[in-house]
Amino acid sequence: MTDNAVVAAAVPTAAGELVDVLGRVTAADRPRPTPCTDFSVADLLEHLHIWTPRLVDASGTRTSGAADLAAEVAVLGQAWSDPATWEGSGSVAGSELPRSVVGRMVLVELVMHGWDLSAALSGDGTTWTSSVADVAADVLAGMAEQGRRMGAFGPEVEVSPSAPIMHRALALAGRDPAWRP
Repeated sequence: MTDNAVVAAAVPTAAGELVDVLGRVTAADRPRPTPCTDFSVADLLEHLHIWTPRLVDASGTRTSGAADLAAEVAVLGQAWSDPATWEGSGSVAGSELPRSVVGRMVLVELVMHGWDLSAALSGDGTTWTSSVADVAADVLAGMAEQGRRMGAFGPEVEVSPSAPIMHRALALAGRDPAWRP
């Protein structure tokens, strides 16, 4: 399992990649379907608006108060970039969790939703790959089963062991790398 410092270093990169994707979303994109079952682009943006400040708070850092989602995602990336943030516990949705678990959830959230939005915008799930997909895949290998039990991930999708690392990460999270609207 990848250690916390490596995952912490990947979080701001994943946040920056999601910010880049958010910058491409237009009003016309909001009704588009996404690979997240039952989520349109608008629904996924709302999900991010709700959870991003909560995940920042769980780091022990207060949100910036920015109404802009991209700014909040950037704050999230910075909040979880310091390995010291990963010590102790934080509250998420009323549950106290080890920050090492929450930080890993943050990385997965950023990478998966970056791909979800990119796939929705392009109509092609194969066009976007996170530069930290290898770290996300390793994190997912350790948490996917629990995520499925909690309803956060769908059933694992079968992909070739030689598939690109991003596809293997997506498959662990129950997403089909070949998704099309």
